[in-house]
Amino acid sequence: MGESRTYNGKELRGYLVGMLGQNLIYNIVATGLYFYFQNVICLPAMALGWIFAFARVWDAINDPMMGTIVDKTRTKWGKCRPYLIIFPAIIGIVTILTFINGNYALASSQSQKVLIVAWAAVSYVAWGMCFTVCDIPLWGITSLMTEDENDRSKILGLARIVAGIGGIGVLVVQVAQVISGIFSKDLDINAANYSELLAKANQKGFIITVIIMTVVASILFEFAGLFTREKVEQSEKKYGFIDNFKIMFRNKPFRQILISGILRSPIQLLMLIAMTLITYYYANGDFMNVIGENGINFAIVLRLAIIAVSVFAGQFIAMGITPALIKKHEKKSLYNFYSVAGAVPFAFIYIFFKISGGDVYTNIIWVLLIGLCFLFAGAAMGGINVLQSVMIADCVDYEEYHNGVRTDGVFFSGQSFITKLSGGIASIISAIAYNIVGYSDKAIETLNGALKQGASFITYDGGSGAGKYAATMFFLISIPPAIGMLLSAVPTAKYAMSDKEHSRILDELVAKRAKSNND
Repeated sequence: MGESRTYNGKELRGYLVGMLGQNLIYNIVATGLYFYFQNVICLPAMALGWIFAFARVWDAINDPMMGTIVDKTRTKWGKCRPYLIIFPAIIGIVTILTFINGNYALASSQSQKVLIVAWAAVSYVAWGMCFTVCDIPLWGITSLMTEDENDRSKILGLARIVAGIGGIGVLVVQVAQVISGIFSKDLDINAANYSELLAKANQKGFIITVIIMTVVASILFEFAGLFTREKVEQSEKKYGFIDNFKIMFRNKPFRQILISGILRSPIQLLMLIAMTLITYYYANGDFMNVIGENGINFAIVLRLAIIAVSVFAGQFIAMGITPALIKKHEKKSLYNFYSVAGAVPFAFIYIFFKISGGDVYTNIIWVLLIGLCFLFAGAAMGGINVLQSVMIADCVDYEEYHNGVRTDGVFFSGQSFITKLSGGIASIISAIAYNIVGYSDKAIETLNGALKQGASFITYDGGSGAGKYAATMFFLISIPPAIGMLLSAVPTAKYAMSDKEHSRILDELVAKRAKSNND
């Protein structure tokens, strides 16, 4: 067998820095923009749901198209690097533009409201298309940087960990609220137009924060294009868009992963709703509540820390250990274990919420129990994310071995396809639920003002126990994801490619490439 070509330390570090920047941008938009549209400029719940759903579904369709373009690209830099060099600056500009909008709750006419919704829709769709141009090459280049299976698992495992670290982009919400506090600190809380003035201050804080964070993230993203190199030969065969769809769906193991990912769509509700839930339920609508009249409110800090650390720690731990587990256990078995076992902590989030009477805040025991649920649910998500990337990379080898074509861009567009289509489905589920309970447009502006004037989000609807908004959020991040996790194990129960078979395929491919180079 010939010697495998692989990346060096500089290339690995450059790739991971770029991955960090890309995921900072992703989380600024995936979590921050949703929060901004919903709770700052107060778009109607159904409008918000349809905007996100349409954009994600279009992105899902657009991804294989971009994958086809990547696979047809031929330059001296390779087929993925040109996009990673050119587009980080462009995606940075478009990211900022998505936050430059009017405030729906404050609009004085129907025409203004229509324009605000239209700008939100157009800018978000444009962002998704630009992000796809960067996302497909960023993941696709991993199978071009190395022929070594262990090195591939290593870079994909590290990439998932770094992507998780990029999750700090969700802190755009907290940072923006701190900045907003500078503009709202002198407002008269008893003024008749207090809610309106507060809304303007919140919006200004968000825009300033997004500009600063996005510029930094875009610079980091540029590293992936500048410091990586493509070392695996590109296939000479070229296929059109329709042909590439046929290639994806005839590849049985890839088809199973694709269907499994779509069935798991409800777990995206956690990403959509977590920041709103944490902000409103555990910080009563504003992270500045951590600093009270008598100094730091350590009760809020402790609860926020338990929940936030649990969500991220579970993912990091699983992403860190999964590459090692892959060496000892069958990928299919690990994947299905994470899916089935992960459903349990998701379900118990809502079970504990109901048992506690809707108050998993006051008693620290309930906070700890919910934190444990988030820890294990996050671990299941982190492990699945690593395995999904590795298994898709295996599918690229499978296709090259059986059909003589290596369509890296198309197959890794499937990973993006899963994420974005899942996000669209989750957006519609949340929109319907929020619309039913009235968590929408003007009602949210009123809620924000009421919380500033002393109301409690936990009992905001005026009844005893949990308010309907809190109950809806806990339900959405619990029961639908639990069902989705269970269903996702069905298509992969009889996965079509064993690890033993993949090792044989990869060995033969490496030997074939070495022979071709020697000839």
